[in-house]
Amino acid sequence: MYLDNFVIGTEYEIPGAEIERNEMLDFARRYDPFAIHLDEEYAKNTRFGGLISPGLYSFLVVWKQFVDLELFGDELVAGKSTKVEFVKPVYPGDVLSGTARIINVTRRNRFNGIVEISITIRNQKGETVLTDVTEGVVRCRI
Repeated sequence: MYLDNFVIGTEYEIPGAEIERNEMLDFARRYDPFAIHLDEEYAKNTRFGGLISPGLYSFLVVWKQFVDLELFGDELVAGKSTKVEFVKPVYPGDVLSGTARIINVTRRNRFNGIVEISITIRNQKGETVLTDVTEGVVRCRI
């Protein structure tokens, strides 16, 4: 979609995706090797009671589902920014889904503008576990 097609307030449902234990552990080993993500015995003795998913991994699992909606198509020029907030722990086996909402559309020049999207990610219990605000640079119709 071109910048001109995005309407503030429009919402898109993001399908669910499971936090798969082995994939989560692989991600943690490579990119976020804290004991809370990798060491079962250590994690059992924390307030979380077990392993928790790295926050960015949890976000990226749902982000993939969002990208698969193909809202931008070939009109996305680039990402500009993203701000993720970790609200509640995510555990292996949790199923995360979300809602993406267009919160701002700003034309920068005759070629492109910024689409700002707020994403709320929930677990299978309906609890909000992550929030995100992402800005993308999107082409305008010329």
